[in-house]
Amino acid sequence: MPTAPKPDWVLRNASVIDGTGAPARTADIAIAGDRIAAVGALTDVTGASEVDVAGRVAAPGFIDVHTHDDRAVLSDPNMACKVSQGVTTVITGNCGISLAPLETDTAPPPPSDLIGHRPEHYFARFADYLDALDSEPPAVNVVAQVGHSTLRMGTMNGLDRAATPGEIAGMRARLEESLEAGAVGMSTGLFYPPANAAPTGEVVELAAALAPAGAIHSTHMRDETEHVLESLDETFEIGRRARVPVVISHHKCAGSPNHGRTRESLPRIEAARRAQPIALDVYPYVAGSTVLNPRRMMNASRVIVTWSKSHPEATGRDLSEIAASWGCSEAAAAERLQPAGAIYFIMDEGDVRRVLSSPFAMIGSDGLPHDSHPHPRLWGTFPRVLGHYARDLGLFPLEEAVRRMSGLSAAQFGLTDRGILRPGAYADLVVFDARTIADRSTWAEPTRPAAGIDLVMVNGRVVWRSGAGTGARPGRALRLQELGPKGRDREVTA
Repeated sequence: MPTAPKPDWVLRNASVIDGTGAPARTADIAIAGDRIAAVGALTDVTGASEVDVAGRVAAPGFIDVHTHDDRAVLSDPNMACKVSQGVTTVITGNCGISLAPLETDTAPPPPSDLIGHRPEHYFARFADYLDALDSEPPAVNVVAQVGHSTLRMGTMNGLDRAATPGEIAGMRARLEESLEAGAVGMSTGLFYPPANAAPTGEVVELAAALAPAGAIHSTHMRDETEHVLESLDETFEIGRRARVPVVISHHKCAGSPNHGRTRESLPRIEAARRAQPIALDVYPYVAGSTVLNPRRMMNASRVIVTWSKSHPEATGRDLSEIAASWGCSEAAAAERLQPAGAIYFIMDEGDVRRVLSSPFAMIGSDGLPHDSHPHPRLWGTFPRVLGHYARDLGLFPLEEAVRRMSGLSAAQFGLTDRGILRPGAYADLVVFDARTIADRSTWAEPTRPAAGIDLVMVNGRVVWRSGAGTGARPGRALRLQELGPKGRDREVTA
């Protein structure tokens, strides 16, 4: 009888949190190739490499369900901003913007310029984008969506109106081709000018292409301020009419007049979930970040400039300080800084905690990797949830925190054999110290790596260890056809 091959790795004495929400248990973990071979008391098993991780947690690699890493995974494939915090898979193409399918000879309008500000950053076909990831793989796995705004930019001669039936047909053809190539779904950014004029019906007609393909729809809703409830209703209608699972991106009630309204929005989402597949994601901060818009400051209590092409020296400074030094209003200063990006302090901590506490809320960073002075969420989101909110504030148990950033996320996006630490699953995992894990990125120093992350593996290879990246790039472009059912709250096992 042939003997089993020796595992490549054995992690000894781990406190295993498996991503299902089950209590932690002490076990050894054997890894062979790109899979987890065994979990348990493996006293008779010897690995080619062994690490004693006693006193540390071993968990599934975290899945960042809301990123704008579309170009970063190509231009900065080591992805230190993500692997340093335990992220092993990123969902791209959010808020209606993606790098494909778009063939252009001009710079795209905001917010698409946040991920690609030159024509050569874009790909005419979605297959070309995924092929680029295959040929130059990053350190993390990539699950990519098509942006509705990108479809509009590639089809319409003006974005300040509804699409015609012919234009919708053209967009749908590009969307269907992208889904066939492996795109996991379509996102919308109805808040932003490139898509704000799109009526509900336009989105429904496009989203209707998702269900036959087994794809998913995510949305930066039309309004997260005073009309947040109406926007939720529109979101539910799109999902219901198109018969597609929906993810509400970075749920919030923005602007001081709306603080506390998650007491209204969350029950409305919970009620809708009883009739259709609805999920949401959230980042653990009271500030958001996007383009600097002088006419849409969203009642922010503070604004930090993250980049400015016209005044790069303003990067990292408060808008109020800049306005005072120029002797003008903040709106006038914002105009002078164009084009630019900003961090907006627009949320209430109580609302953030209420959304985080929702058992169906996934964790997504929404970081902008190309900003000169990025929001600290780019480097700190996942350790902040584990350290500040789970350990220090006791908002939820550590096992529940891990579930929201692994098992729940994998089930929602159909990531088969990922997000769960068990035999047969892919060896995407993170080892961290629950006593010391913490975000160290700040508003002043936003690119400081987190504390407490010891080891990160992607597909069985180490990408981060002892505070540094290894240079390994074992990530994969995960195509729709290799994924499972979407819109679930837990993994379905045979």
